[in-house]
Amino acid sequence: MRVSGKSIIVTGSGGGIGEGIAHRLAAEGARVIVNDIRADAAQTVASAIQAAGGQAQAVAADVTRSDDMARLVRSAIQAYGRLDVMVNNAGWTHRNRPALEVSEADFDRCYAINVKSIYLSTIHAVPAFQANAPTPGGVFINIASTAGVRPRPGLTWYNGSKGAVITTSKSLAAELGPMNIRVNCINPVFNPDTGLSAEFAGGPVDDARRAKFLATIPLGRFSTAMDVANAALYLASDEAAFVSGVCIEVDGARCV
Repeated sequence: MRVSGKSIIVTGSGGGIGEGIAHRLAAEGARVIVNDIRADAAQTVASAIQAAGGQAQAVAADVTRSDDMARLVRSAIQAYGRLDVMVNNAGWTHRNRPALEVSEADFDRCYAINVKSIYLSTIHAVPAFQANAPTPGGVFINIASTAGVRPRPGLTWYNGSKGAVITTSKSLAAELGPMNIRVNCINPVFNPDTGLSAEFAGGPVDDARRAKFLATIPLGRFSTAMDVANAALYLASDEAAFVSGVCIEVDGARCV
């Protein structure tokens, strides 16, 4: 049990990559708060974890709202007595299209969910980490994207938001290190099975679009939720106790 007893919040875990992370961490002994803006989706995942013998509770919250993020952090402390790891997985993208065609509303939503959520998570989770006894400290795992490392046309504003997540995470790692708080990123490559895949692709993920994306990945397959979950498990565990300020590309050599 690599994260046995650790209290972990996974945002946006009512489906997709976040759901995979929540299941993987729970299977390794974590006590998980399954967060999603959709209460029914969060409860479905939490119930499935419980049915498999794991510990999980569902908490509906909007990661772009300070009051909701504060309540989310409190929920972990109320349920499990502490907060050890915050996985900032919730994300959103505008549709793949020229930069000049993205609406201001879509831009604002993209940055609110992808970047402001990191700010709010930091504001509310750091005091919880500092309150941990007998040793203060904790872990942030921020799910960024290969788009923040190897940006391509069509997703310009999304690319920028994920670049911001990466840079912010590195800066926080340096600033929060003296508090025994580690901050790392995971950069997944395209996964056609997520709810946002059609937005990334600019339309239904048909054979032609799949082939176009697949041709950019040297290992010859797409990422899966479990690929990302395994990286999150490592970063959450004590095996990564001296790993901070890094980005793990889970991309089959896409960014090489």
